[in-house]
Amino acid sequence: MSRIEPDRIDDALIALRRILRATELHERDLAQSVGLTPAKLRVLQLLAGKGTGSATPTELARHMGVRQATVTTLVDQLEKLGYVSRHRSSSDRRQMLISVTQAGADALRNAPNALQQQFVHGFAKLADWEQAMLIAGLERVASMLNAGEIDASPVLATGDIRTGRPR
Repeated sequence: MSRIEPDRIDDALIALRRILRATELHERDLAQSVGLTPAKLRVLQLLAGKGTGSATPTELARHMGVRQATVTTLVDQLEKLGYVSRHRSSSDRRQMLISVTQAGADALRNAPNALQQQFVHGFAKLADWEQAMLIAGLERVASMLNAGEIDASPVLATGDIRTGRPR
């Protein structure tokens, strides 16, 4: 094992803390501006991005990389806010479709730029080798924190994805 420079440890921990803090601040801004968590915002974004304007809970779960039960909880909460509606498919009555309401579209339009969108724009500007190195480094950090097997979606949030509260 190589000798670790104390300054490098501090630099790494500071960088991790900055990432966590940026995520926390974004969540607070999002909640204050439109009353949403990043996961709920992502559901609205996915629905709004569909050509049909609606999707099944299974489709949403697959796109978000979470279980269908998690999506059901998020949709229940969005429906209580009046941001989405549920209706049966006209082609398959067994299938439930989720659609964005006008209130949901308004909330989406008024939401601050999602933190992950900022990341995506910056990440896309990196060369292929830089992207690969960054992914490898982040995966290594997740492994070092025993977080490699934690169920996670591509939503930058600090709490439980279903509730938005810290775990």
